[in-house]
Amino acid sequence: MSAGVVAVVLVPDERSRISAWDLYELSTASMVFGIPYPDLADPWYELRVCGPAPHASHGLDGLAGADTVIVPSVPDAVVERRQELPDDLVAALRAAAGAGARMVSMCSGAFALAAAGLLDGRRATLHHAYGAELAARHPRVTVDTDVLYTDDGTVLTSAGAAAGLDLCLHLVRKDLGATVAGALASRLVVPAHRSGDRPQFVEAPLPPSEEDSLGTALQWAVEHLREPLTVEELARRAHMSPRTFHRRVREAHGTTPLQWLLGQRVARAQSLLESTELPVERIGEESGLGTAANLRRHFTRAVGVSPTDYRRSFTPSGPPSKDR
Repeated sequence: MSAGVVAVVLVPDERSRISAWDLYELSTASMVFGIPYPDLADPWYELRVCGPAPHASHGLDGLAGADTVIVPSVPDAVVERRQELPDDLVAALRAAAGAGARMVSMCSGAFALAAAGLLDGRRATLHHAYGAELAARHPRVTVDTDVLYTDDGTVLTSAGAAAGLDLCLHLVRKDLGATVAGALASRLVVPAHRSGDRPQFVEAPLPPSEEDSLGTALQWAVEHLREPLTVEELARRAHMSPRTFHRRVREAHGTTPLQWLLGQRVARAQSLLESTELPVERIGEESGLGTAANLRRHFTRAVGVSPTDYRRSFTPSGPPSKDR
């Protein structure tokens, strides 16, 4: 696993102005990829800001050789008045994707990836206010505005505002591991990991007292993952009935309590594989996933590689662990 070159593409409007959302999302990417964190990983990422002068330090040729290309929000005229994106921008995005770059959009930046044909046949998200327009203009894209971000391997998209930061941390997690991503999130004072399938908004906000009790119960669960936890026990700690607890977790996290718990256990296993030399049998116990076989099954399904391959990607010179 490694960092690499991240190119952020700024798209000015017809008056050569950069929108506030563009600047916000640029600052989000800059906080994550543009500031060195040598105590977390060295080398860190190299950030290129690409676009027309005087807004950017690189032209569109800066996309050449980039490992990751991020398109923040596009101008309102592109979304609201169907203004065409510049041909050279669309061509540069296609060329970067063709060269193997990982393509990423934040919020309405999905319109740029769609214009380049990079979202055809894929599921994508953006701010829910723009979903109908993207679907109408690009019917080959499966638009899902019920999630924070999507990850299709080489193409990733996010909703607006804070979801962009969630996606950036998700990229760090994929590149440098759960331990580094968690440490960076702690430094930025944000949650270490929010699942991409979490809903963009909750129509019925939780009452403060219930929200606090839910958070307390879930934090307790994170601290006791190696124990055989049940929904009934967590509901009792949250001072709710199991049915209410199930509904509250789904509203807050977009998944069931058991799936949330499984995600936390896989994340713990990732961290232990990255930062310790514990055998997989012990990691299965410490994460609450049980036997080595159970760890392999759940881990491979969630992460896409076996625990052995995951550990090897972080310790390429070390001896292989006895995983199979």
